[in-house]
Amino acid sequence: MIRYTLRRLVAVVGVLIAVAAVTFTIFYVLPSDPAAAACGKSCSAERLEAIRAHMGLDEPVWRQFWDFASGIFTGRTMGSGRYTLRCDFPCLGYSYENSEAVWDLLVDRLPVSASLAVGAAVLWLVLGLSAGVVAALRKDTLVDRALMVGAVGAASLPVYFTSMMLIYGLIRVAGLLPYPRYVSFAEDPGHWASNLLLPWLALALLYAAMYARQSRSSMIETMAEPYIRTARAKGLPRRTVVVKHGLRAGMTPLLTLFGMDLGGLLAGAVITESLFGLPGIGRLFYGALTTGDQPVILGVTLLAATFIVVANLAVDLLYAVVDPRVRL
Repeated sequence: MIRYTLRRLVAVVGVLIAVAAVTFTIFYVLPSDPAAAACGKSCSAERLEAIRAHMGLDEPVWRQFWDFASGIFTGRTMGSGRYTLRCDFPCLGYSYENSEAVWDLLVDRLPVSASLAVGAAVLWLVLGLSAGVVAALRKDTLVDRALMVGAVGAASLPVYFTSMMLIYGLIRVAGLLPYPRYVSFAEDPGHWASNLLLPWLALALLYAAMYARQSRSSMIETMAEPYIRTARAKGLPRRTVVVKHGLRAGMTPLLTLFGMDLGGLLAGAVITESLFGLPGIGRLFYGALTTGDQPVILGVTLLAATFIVVANLAVDLLYAVVDPRVRL
């Protein structure tokens, strides 16, 4: 396991370097000129060249990428002369729009996206697994059909439609919840949860529907295995057979989905954060796309790739915990 983990860590670094290189190359071949956008309409040629030098855009593309990649680990000095600017570790550059450090922007927005992702993940796991297990144990009954029809219906609804219906029904009509406004967990846990409940529900309904269908299929297949019949023949309680032997093995395919979904949401849920006005990474990414803020876009892309590959590594290691057969 130690050798396997080390090999996977090396692979993680390789994937992140490849993602950074591809994203950086895409920005380089785009016809836009960030220096001209930052300089404005009435910009002299001298000022434009100074800005290009400050941004490092006067260097060859390989040199720009090397400075960017090495700056993540060691920091870097940008510009020269009176325009010199020191970017400390981990340096992801500075936003073209507000000149703030990209790393600081990500760190500031990450708690919002993490709160949204983790809360929604808990809800969709509880709802999805419960519905899937019940449907599997009541296979081909009215309960099974009703749960699967509901799951298909929920999965068919786009998240923006579900979000708007929740806002209209629970806020405007019933007045049960406040309109979402992010409050730090450390500041007030109660308001933190109540303000994020609607976004959690909007995401959880979509993901729970997919997890319900997947967990149903996995449980039906697992409950037909010979070792399950052996456990029943030994007279073990039904709850022990289902939870300890059936659910534990049936969760293995779901771990892969969970790692991908949670890793992606940690990097921001663009539509959900925009609809509910949450200042998370997804909303930051959307704003950077509309303004062409390349350092921010590149920083969010790298952060998203990091979360996804790390989540996949964690999932692969959890396989051995959930299902001991994987260790072989």
